Amino acid sequence: MTDAGPADRDPDAVVPVFFLSDSTGISAETMGNALLIQFPDVHFERTLIPFISSVEEAREVVAQLDEAMEGPVTPLVFTTAAVDEVREELLRTKAPIIDFFGIHMDRVEEQLGTRGLREARRLHGVGDVRRYNSRMAAIEFAIEHDDGLSPRGLDRADVVLLAPSRCGKTPTAMYLALQHGLFVANYPLVDEDLETTDLPRPVKDLRERCFGLTTTVTRLSRVRQERRPDSRYASEDQCRYELRRATAMYETHSLPTVDTSAASVEEIAAVVIQTLARQRRSSGVPSMSGHDLRRGRTPRP
Repeated sequence: MTDAGPADRDPDAVVPVFFLSDSTGISAETMGNALLIQFPDVHFERTLIPFISSVEEAREVVAQLDEAMEGPVTPLVFTTAAVDEVREELLRTKAPIIDFFGIHMDRVEEQLGTRGLREARRLHGVGDVRRYNSRMAAIEFAIEHDDGLSPRGLDRADVVLLAPSRCGKTPTAMYLALQHGLFVANYPLVDEDLETTDLPRPVKDLRERCFGLTTTVTRLSRVRQERRPDSRYASEDQCRYELRRATAMYETHSLPTVDTSAASVEEIAAVVIQTLARQRRSSGVPSMSGHDLRRGRTPRP
């Protein structure tokens, strides 16, 4: 192996990165990428290896990692394997490995005074049946109520996203449903709605659940150009008009508003979650988190 030390590393070199898990690998990717994003000038080649369910499979992965160690750039490995036998086998690799589970689990067990189950698939699997079913129901609701497709059952919504077309309503709704089990409807503000600052009729009685999304004229025009090039719909004048009128509506009804122009869907969702929690606190309702923020709805059995 001819790998150079960190100080001598070629700035154009591509660093191989492996995310390992005995479950979906979502946690390994999320936590690993949270660290990697702090190195914007480094180029990474990411590989996800999920569902490593046996010692034999772990040995195969170790062989792959050790082979990568023979390359010109030392790989970086993140793992969240929970099963002791699998994790211990993975740690036999010659590659530098960051074991998120091992780093934190011992300390958590020490603080709690009890040993955890150390089972795979408990976070993203179907182990919590109630939470899983809740998320699936939320996704179905988001699909049914995407872009104002159906007014039926809108009163069941935890959140109603209002915005002109292409401001990020659909991805935000789907993320809140999938990750937090929230029932989210999204309603597109069209010219007819923007003639007045009144809330559109289908959502006028849901003001306390409404969130306004906005963006910049330049970004909205660019996104719309990809959908309908050189159309009035994509023109900056039309985008400016719609955003200005939408903002007037939000301000009239004191709706919480999120600028999506430079925010990720995770950041937008976090603002929505924080706002819901703040509303619960101000109304004297005990604070909850995640999918338990469902407004006024009894958790499903």
